Amino acid sequence: MALSAYRSVWLFALFDLPVDTRESRKQYAQFRKKLLDKGFTMLQFSVYAKHFATEDGADSTRNAVRDVLPPRGQVRLLTITDHQFGRMEVYAGKKREKTENPPMQFALF
Repeated sequence: MALSAYRSVWLFALFDLPVDTRESRKQYAQFRKKLLDKGFTMLQFSVYAKHFATEDGADSTRNAVRDVLPPRGQVRLLTITDHQFGRMEVYAGKKREKTENPPMQFALF
C-alpha cells in the first residue's frame, strides 16, 4: 500500500544553540544525539528531519523532543507534508540535487 504524499509528513527540528562554553557545547551535543536516537536524519548542520506515515504519528515524537529541549538557544519544530517536502529544491553549489526519499514503510497485519 503506497503512502499518500498529502498524509505522510516530515517533522523538522531546526535549532540554533549556543556553543560559547564547554557546558553549552555539551548540551548541544546531547540534544543532537537525542534527535538521532529518535530517528531524525541530519539534512544540514542544525537541521534534522524525520518521516512519519501520518501527522498523528509525529505527535509523540514532537512531544519527546519538547521534553529534551536544552535550557538555552532556539529550537523550531516544523511539520510539512511529503508532497511539500518533494517540492524542496536542494543545491550543492550551483548543481541541483534530489531531495531525500522517505524511508520504506512496512505494513504488519
